Amino acid sequence: MSEFASRTDLDALLPWIAAAPKDRSAAEIICYRPDFRQRVFADRIEFCPERGVVGDRWRDKPWLRDAQGNPDPRIQVCILGARVYRQVCCRDPEMPHPGDTIIADLDLSEENLPAGSLLQAGSAQLRVSDLFNDGCVKWRSRYGADSVQWINDPRNRALRLRGILCEVVAPGTLERNGPLGKPERRSG
Repeated sequence: MSEFASRTDLDALLPWIAAAPKDRSAAEIICYRPDFRQRVFADRIEFCPERGVVGDRWRDKPWLRDAQGNPDPRIQVCILGARVYRQVCCRDPEMPHPGDTIIADLDLSEENLPAGSLLQAGSAQLRVSDLFNDGCVKWRSRYGADSVQWINDPRNRALRLRGILCEVVAPGTLERNGPLGKPERRSG
């Protein structure tokens, strides 16, 4: 496996990452995880407020539960910016996919998509979570310590370089290369 991206290389990417589209993108890759270490790359996924991504392990094996012991809905969907994905997760063909539900070229920063913002994912609607995605131990082992430090650097946290977590608020489907973005405003 080739070397992980260095902190210097990662820092040099920040202007390019910040220049990602603000309103709309295509879902370049869509994925769900039936169980640990399993990835299904789909042409279409279904979202359900009660089940998250249909077929995903979230309902039965979440990494976070609410105060009542139920799967925390704020972690039903993870969206990773395509620019980070390409430069951090695809440096070598042997690097595993991080397991994020959607990879899209979209500005995921707090400024562009504050917690509570709604996103249209095909015919489904998602709400951006208030939880910060900090890059877990698995991210460190897969993509290197420098990438975790880069994600969690106080100067970079608002960019949400590790992606955003979302809750499904309206059911629907999303196809690969289907639209992801801010809901269109209706005039009238």
